[in-house]
Amino acid sequence: MSSDPLVVFTPSGKRGRFPKGTPVLTAARQLGVDLDSVCGGRGICSKCQITPSYGEFSKHGVTVADDALSEWNSVEERYDQKRGLKPGRRLGCQAQVMGDVVIDVPAESQVHKQVVRKAASARVIQMDPATRLYFVEVDEPDMHEPTGDLERLERALREQWQIEAVRADLTLLSKLQPVLRKGKFQVTVALHKSHKDNVARILEVWPGLHEGGLYGLAIDLGSTTIAAHLTDLETGEVMASSGIMNPQIRFGEDLMSRVSYAMMNPGGDREMTTAVREAINTLAEEIAKEAGIDANLIVETVFVCNPVMHHLLLGIDPVELGQAPFALATSESLSLNAPELDLTAINDRARIYVLPCIAGHVGADAAAVALSEEPGKSEDLALIVDVGTNAEILLGDKSRVLACSSPTGPAFEGAQISSGQRAAPGAIEAIRIDPVTKEPRFRVIGCDKWSDEEGFWEETSVTGITGICGSGIIEAVAELRMAGLMDASGLIGSAEQTGTPRCFPEGRTNAYLVHDASAEGGPKITVTQGDIRAIQLAKSALYAGARLLMDERGVDKVDRVVLAGAFGAHISALHAMVLGMIPDVPLEKVTSAGNAAGTGARIALCNIGARAEIEKVVRQITKVETAIEPKFQDHFVAANAIPHKTDPFPELARIAPLPNPSFNTGGDTGGEDGGRRRRRRRA
Repeated sequence: MSSDPLVVFTPSGKRGRFPKGTPVLTAARQLGVDLDSVCGGRGICSKCQITPSYGEFSKHGVTVADDALSEWNSVEERYDQKRGLKPGRRLGCQAQVMGDVVIDVPAESQVHKQVVRKAASARVIQMDPATRLYFVEVDEPDMHEPTGDLERLERALREQWQIEAVRADLTLLSKLQPVLRKGKFQVTVALHKSHKDNVARILEVWPGLHEGGLYGLAIDLGSTTIAAHLTDLETGEVMASSGIMNPQIRFGEDLMSRVSYAMMNPGGDREMTTAVREAINTLAEEIAKEAGIDANLIVETVFVCNPVMHHLLLGIDPVELGQAPFALATSESLSLNAPELDLTAINDRARIYVLPCIAGHVGADAAAVALSEEPGKSEDLALIVDVGTNAEILLGDKSRVLACSSPTGPAFEGAQISSGQRAAPGAIEAIRIDPVTKEPRFRVIGCDKWSDEEGFWEETSVTGITGICGSGIIEAVAELRMAGLMDASGLIGSAEQTGTPRCFPEGRTNAYLVHDASAEGGPKITVTQGDIRAIQLAKSALYAGARLLMDERGVDKVDRVVLAGAFGAHISALHAMVLGMIPDVPLEKVTSAGNAAGTGARIALCNIGARAEIEKVVRQITKVETAIEPKFQDHFVAANAIPHKTDPFPELARIAPLPNPSFNTGGDTGGEDGGRRRRRRRA
């Protein structure tokens, strides 16, 4: 084994060994990592900024010492003095690899910018926000009636709006007097009313009639991406939606690896808390700029997130969530002030509401999905699946709702895939393989045409074809199965077995060639046996979680399936069912809810009654803990076959009968046997 240092890049997950003294930028280029550079490595453009991470990373099998990179040099010092580098940042062209290291490429250093696919879904929301504007006329001070300005403002609110028990903090008091006098004692007040008590808090005050609007942020804080919707608190209109990568990825791609990082590195939890809070501030600044509003007008924020993200956002060590009984520090909803979370990019008196968590592994994001989709009000049995690095699953109807989470890992996001990348222009997002010719055609982000349509190559000449994102790899594996290039066990056949040279040997297994631009200096994009294994593990965890909930309800089928999140909006129901990600139902019974967690956050932002409702609903949901359920492993193993080893898929068989090859030269496979059983039942 080479003794050269190992370099692991996040969020791409690409890794390789390089001789000591290799510039980070050179390592990135050789691995095909998306790291920008304009000046040719002279330390002028600053496009190649990177963030090294230190400590123990069990997920990557790496311990990073403090001297893993070369020391800060004069070029970096000069750039920092003239233009400034964020704390912890290095220039990739100057920093040299000296030991094993984990390096994060921040979003602004990537050539192909992330496309966060958590856009706001169209939804009619009854507006009853916690924060509203009130115009009042305040009595002027009178020497004969010695009362303070705040007291007279409180009296005006009571007399003109019947609002009692008003509070104001010191920062508001310090500006109250000049604002009152500028407005000639006519002011507009932004007042926040809690649904838990009768206290009204003054968040902001403007002279005269304020017509500049009032805004809130609904934030879906995911393991991989952070999505925000800037919402008008008067109309409910989404002014802008934006998102960024969660910078915690550099500490671990999945939740348990981040818990592990906190366990093994003293202060690791604080590092991750600082990183995510800085990212949220950056996102708030960018979204306000995009919408063309003053960020000071953002006076309220609602957060939804899984339990580990919940604790790290709040500054709570998540170590207890890494071991049974998976105890939360608190499962209740939280109402906070912006400074408590170091949110400096919005109004410094803004109020924060964090939805309640359902259980130790079922978080506020699942509660938001329940608020949005209302399974407890469904006449039929609905399975709601919010797929991400950690899948949240709800099953229920009017009689009962159950919930669990399942550790699907980052494969569905395009991570741990050989040609995988985040969703960005140039990434393959959809693919079809002709079952006769075995030839692929595909569509990439940034172009509406398919690769076999006129004009495709001209339109994609700027971005190129750069890799496969999550939706692309899911469709690719399903298409391989439908085209007979992969058997039920997940094995890709050889060129001789499949009749196409696109299947080629790679080590002891085979891979499928999707696109080869290596002759022009571009990437060779393939689907490998390792990629299929990563998707099998992810989809098996998802299906096993759903089956556990079905077992708890005593059913073998559900009436309908709702796909939520970015996955639900971009993957066809057919491909999901071919993979065996979801139980077999008629395809017309599979629908997309878009970003249901984000929609739930917007509902809670715009309607104060919804907060009380979801706090009540989560207490009625039955939690199923997959980590300690003995049946989970059995369901997981059976779900490794594509679509499944034992469960019948009659609805799928009616519309897309699957070929039944066997490429396991060592004999029969469980998946193949399951395929024969399904064929006998159809006969």
